[in-house]
Order: sequence, then C-alpha cells, then structure tokens
Amino acid sequence: MAQLIKLKNYISRYERDIYHYPSQFSRLKIENWNRLKALWIKQQENVEIVHKEVEVKEESKWRSIFKRQKEPELDEIKEEQSHLPSTELELKHFFLDRLLMFQLKWASTTISEMSFLDKDYKRDTLLKYLLQRLPDNFLLLYFPIFTLKNHLVDGEVILISPLEIEVITVFEKPAGKEIIANDDRVWYMEENNIQSKVLSPVISLKRTEKIIQSILKKHELDFPIIRTILSRENNIKYKSEPFRINYIGKSEHEEWIKQKQNLKSPLKHSQLKVANVILQNCETTAFARPEWERKRETNEDNNRHNFYEF
Repeated sequence: MAQLIKLKNYISRYERDIYHYPSQFSRLKIENWNRLKALWIKQQENVEIVHKEVEVKEESKWRSIFKRQKEPELDEIKEEQSHLPSTELELKHFFLDRLLMFQLKWASTTISEMSFLDKDYKRDTLLKYLLQRLPDNFLLLYFPIFTLKNHLVDGEVILISPLEIEVITVFEKPAGKEIIANDDRVWYMEENNIQSKVLSPVISLKRTEKIIQSILKKHELDFPIIRTILSRENNIKYKSEPFRINYIGKSEHEEWIKQKQNLKSPLKHSQLKVANVILQNCETTAFARPEWERKRETNEDNNRHNFYEF
C-alpha cells in the first residue's frame, strides 16, 4: 500500500518526521497482517469444528432434537466467529480498507495536533485506487497546497518513488467519452462523433512540475521528474507523439499500475530527502488536540497499532 504523506493542507505525521514514519508504517503493516491472518486461521478452524459438530448431531433423531435445543448457542458461536471474512482474498480487502483508514489518520493528525478530515476522503475512489494498488515504496501527496512567496497554489497528485517524482493530472470524464489531446491550451472531448472543447490538463500539470522543480533547485537536489495525464475511464487519442508527457488512458492504466507494483526497490534516502523538502513547502492548517486525546494517542503510539481496529 502506498503511503499517504500529504493530504491537501492537512497536518501529517510524515511532515513531522519523514525519516521515521515510512519504515514504521511498513513494519506495522506486516506485523498487523500476520496477526490478523493468524486470527482468521483460528476462526476458520473453529467454524470447521462447529460445522462438524452439527453434522454429527444430524446423524440421529435424538441428536437432531439436541441440535434444536442448542441452536441459539450455535448461532452465538457463529456470530462471534463471523466478524472476519470467510476467504483469504476477502480478508486482504478487509485489511486494506482498515489500512486506508489508518493512513487517513496519519495524514490528518500528529500526537499533538489535528486537522479536520473531510469524511468524503473515506469514500474517495481515486485515493483508494492509488493507495491500495501501489506498494509501500511509493509516497503519495494527494492534491497538496503549496506556499510560494506568501501565495497558496493548488498542486496535482504527486507520486515519489525510489527512482523519480511523477506529477499526475487526473483527467477523467463520463465513461464512453473519448479524450483528444491537442495543445497546451485546448483539448477535445468526443462522443457520438460530436466534439466539444475543454481546458487542457497540461496547464495544471506543468504548473505543479514547475513548483517541484523550483523546490528542488532551491535545495540543490537532483531528482528526475516525469509528467502523466491519467484517465481510467476514457481512451486518450492524439495526433502527434506527446512531448515528455505520458498519456495513461483506459487501456493503459492497468499496465501502468503493474509496472509500479513490479518496482522492488526499497525506500531510498534520496527519495525521503526529496519528499521532506517538498513537504516543507506545503501549506498546513491544524489545531492543538485536546489533552485527553494526546494522552490516548501517546499510549497507542507506545503500544502496537492494530490497523483493523480503526
């Protein structure tokens, strides 16, 4: 699961210590998955025992009567054991959904401060897609707001891998429409052979790229930047080969994701250093957490985190 290091202008644990939290997250994820899977295996064994007991009881009339007498108890056992999914694949989805909630928590609170999280992010399908489909070694800034010379500037989606920074403009329209790439100012949408003009996504893409370039230059850092326009629901057509921009449409996005999933490189110091300077140029709005919340959070931080309890 990719790590959400910045969400809009919310406070983030990663901006407090980028060199600590990424590795801690990966470690906690493995520990919690192993614990959860052990619980699930135990549940499966208990359910199997209950089923075998029921089968034995059904073998005779006397045992059938006994089964009916004990039915409420059996129901209670089944209810107790049904809090986890029945298959391992469903368990993985269950775990990833709890992990998503945990990521939102880390991307909107620290032990001492908090930002008010918009509940819509819990149902944000694009955010879920990027976080759950990409591995831990990708660091995600989700539409951050930059502070530049006392001005606030909205940024695009930014992915920082061990190899490069990828600036992504998500340009998605209703399914069935085709996107026709044109120049830096105007693109076209086409449906039923009817075209309509739209503002080119290249404008916001280049704006965010320039912001990242200026931050890296200021800190004398050299790290590759690539540009991507992503549309999971629409095909992107173009007349001439795009210049230094990846067009990832409906037919390309699965391969785009798979390539990232196959990147086995661990987190790198240079990657974390780049992430740190970008985070330091992001706007943050936060408030002090109540004293009782700070104490509870400190206790949780000192103990093991259970992702699936959030």
